[in-house]
Amino acid sequence: MSSDRVINSLRFNQDHGCFTCAMDDGFRLYNVEPLVEKLSLAHNEVGSVSQVEMLHRCNVVAVVGGGNKPKFAENTVLIWDDKQKKFVIELTFTQPVTAVRLRRNKIIVAVRSRIFVFRYPDNTSKLFEFDTRDNPRGLVEVSPSTDHQIMVFPAHKCGSLQIVDIATTDENISSSPVTLTAHQSEIACIAVNQQGTKLASASRKGTLIRIWDAQTKKMLHELRRGSDPATLYCITFSHDSSYLCASSDKGTVHIFAIKDTSLNKRSTLRKVGFLGQYVESQWGLANFTVPPECACICAFGPNSSVIAICVDGTFHKYVFTPEGNCNREAYDVFLDVGDDTHF
Repeated sequence: MSSDRVINSLRFNQDHGCFTCAMDDGFRLYNVEPLVEKLSLAHNEVGSVSQVEMLHRCNVVAVVGGGNKPKFAENTVLIWDDKQKKFVIELTFTQPVTAVRLRRNKIIVAVRSRIFVFRYPDNTSKLFEFDTRDNPRGLVEVSPSTDHQIMVFPAHKCGSLQIVDIATTDENISSSPVTLTAHQSEIACIAVNQQGTKLASASRKGTLIRIWDAQTKKMLHELRRGSDPATLYCITFSHDSSYLCASSDKGTVHIFAIKDTSLNKRSTLRKVGFLGQYVESQWGLANFTVPPECACICAFGPNSSVIAICVDGTFHKYVFTPEGNCNREAYDVFLDVGDDTHF
């Protein structure tokens, strides 16, 4: 990949129908099906970019500078309005921004040890903030649901999560975060389902993914990615929360059933009781492999499909069946996909 096509981060939008690509040469937005480029801002306009977050499919995009040739500081979040063709909001922090999440009425910003929640779009101002454990990967997720506006991020204790309701729009008045002890080692990856009723978490060990009820804080399922440690890049629920997919540095995307868990594979040794928890875990329903050791993000598409977007610029679409079959339906190099009309 040429130096001007270096990808710094990838991110799906809230309905997984689009994704953003933050690059050393600006940023691009793509539609998933069909795969077309919807927006592109070049380096001379925005410099190199570390993060881009869409707000559903509207004209609003959050941008954070970074990479090798930044035009904007890494401690600043800029909101681009594509209708006005300009940045309309600028938020500056004392530390580099590690993550941005958008809701229709809020902007959430993470720095290394704090999460900020802002009112948006009218009278943009800080509503409240939360201290966190050191969070270099910017782990924070928020439900797009209007019924359950939950936000999840690392708690102070190793392996724990904080869950907070951010429905209020009154400054300095938020529900107290609830702490969930999820893992023994550091949290590496988290996800919230579309409805805001379930959470998923994985630790840096990367062998187990745990599913939690967001209201009762009880563990619903324990899913096993594998037996050897791995770095998880992404965990994503399907739209109806029937399935979950996960990608790791092993180059494999795993698909799990979480509504009908009988579809998941189990160890053939599970009837031997003294072997313990390892063989009690549920293994993936299906999996597929993308370029080895290539970081990717994954999400569910229509008709039992999973999309994987990789930092080498490739696009993969696989279709799976309840029986565990998994076949590639599409492959492309999204960086080579030309311009198209806007949303």
